[in-house]
Amino acid sequence: MKKIISFFCLVTCTLIWGTTFVAQDTGMDNIGPFTFNSSRFFVAFLVIIPFVIFFEKEKIIKYVKPKKKIFFKLMIPVGASLFMGSQLQQISLIYTDVANSAFYTIFYVPLVPILIYFLFSEKAHWSVWPSVLACVLGGYFLSDFSNADIRLGDGIVLLGAVFWALHIIYIGKLVSKFNLPFFIALLQNLIVAVFSLLLVLIFEEIDFSKIILETYEILYAGILSGGAAFVLQLFGQRHIPAAPAAIIMSMEGVFATISAWIILNQILGLDNLIGCFLILCGVLFSQLLPIFDNKSKNI
Repeated sequence: MKKIISFFCLVTCTLIWGTTFVAQDTGMDNIGPFTFNSSRFFVAFLVIIPFVIFFEKEKIIKYVKPKKKIFFKLMIPVGASLFMGSQLQQISLIYTDVANSAFYTIFYVPLVPILIYFLFSEKAHWSVWPSVLACVLGGYFLSDFSNADIRLGDGIVLLGAVFWALHIIYIGKLVSKFNLPFFIALLQNLIVAVFSLLLVLIFEEIDFSKIILETYEILYAGILSGGAAFVLQLFGQRHIPAAPAAIIMSMEGVFATISAWIILNQILGLDNLIGCFLILCGVLFSQLLPIFDNKSKNI
């Protein structure tokens, strides 16, 4: 029964993250990308506070205080990579479609083992390289190279995927040393909200009358994506093995494409669909083959 509930938790989590791309896109009708991100992550910060108080208040004092230097040494790259990844993803939606941004974002999956190899000299499984090839080929079919704006948008979100991969790497190391997922989420949301606000002060303007016009999109991205989805992910991955969890989580791009088609009427051509299929295959191949190889060695 727990596995069934966890399965639906992960599906719901991935559905929220996929549809959030639409909220991110429509949420910039009246405000800029930095204003949207600052508002969104500040809402997410407020949403996580009760979870920290009820579940981790005592653990923070017990585990973080004696090892503050180690904690913040890892927390800084976590916050910085989330800040860069979220900003680049948000900016990319000005130039490219939701489907393109969503599918290029999941490039972080094959990028993770590659970056781990270069940063920490941990060997990547051979399946990473054909996966990257499939993703690059998929990117060729997905992007409209005749349109300079789309090329720019796709390039921005690809750069953002590097930071999403770094975020996953460093948050994994941080959580392994400090089992405080809600507190870590609280801090990273605050970091992104504050630094996004600085960008607002430099490049945009604070206009509450315009921010109010995007209330639904900000609340959706903040409460559901930054709050509820995070809680659902935590519970789901407690009872679901890595292989099926990887399959479900990588469906984020599929949900984003479907929601963009239904809500925004962003229809993909045959080439775009082939590109989405190749990227999804590359992502799944890079995640599942190492697991099956390990199982076969243990038999």
